[in-house]
Amino acid sequence: SGLYLALEDSERRLQDRMNKLLAGKRAPDGFYYATSAATIGNGLIEQLTDYLQSHPDTQIIVIDTLQKVRTVSANKDIYGKDYNDMALLKKFADDSGICLLVVHHLRKAADDGDPFNRISGTNGIMGAADTAMVLAKAKRQDANTTLSVTGRDVDSSETIIFFDKITYRWQV
Repeated sequence: SGLYLALEDSERRLQDRMNKLLAGKRAPDGFYYATSAATIGNGLIEQLTDYLQSHPDTQIIVIDTLQKVRTVSANKDIYGKDYNDMALLKKFADDSGICLLVVHHLRKAADDGDPFNRISGTNGIMGAADTAMVLAKAKRQDANTTLSVTGRDVDSSETIIFFDKITYRWQV
């Protein structure tokens, strides 16, 4: 089973997306979602731990988006804050034996050589993660998107994909 934290969505927007994705079918058994959650350091890990105790067959939790579970900090060490936030999430995932997929925004400005430089924030975010994936178009109006993948336990790759608005799925 899995949990989707759709933290930038309203119930109505999420229902609309689910209706498109499922094309009239029921959501699979074991699919759960929430549109709100606590923040890192202020109850999120405890909420997720409680959820796992109630749903021990959980294999994946998606946090959409990272910024919605972060707290504002006056800390001058922005890299340290980015790294520590991701490290807490990674420790939770490792300790729980689940996949934790964290969605995060990209900077608007393109980077000429490394798509991972577009990840918003400092390198601390990517430094604490096992794997990073970036979806980016060369131009906003392009049909094709490049999926770039890198990480500790995966081979780096780039795959050209596009979003099929009829099936509501990514296609190679």
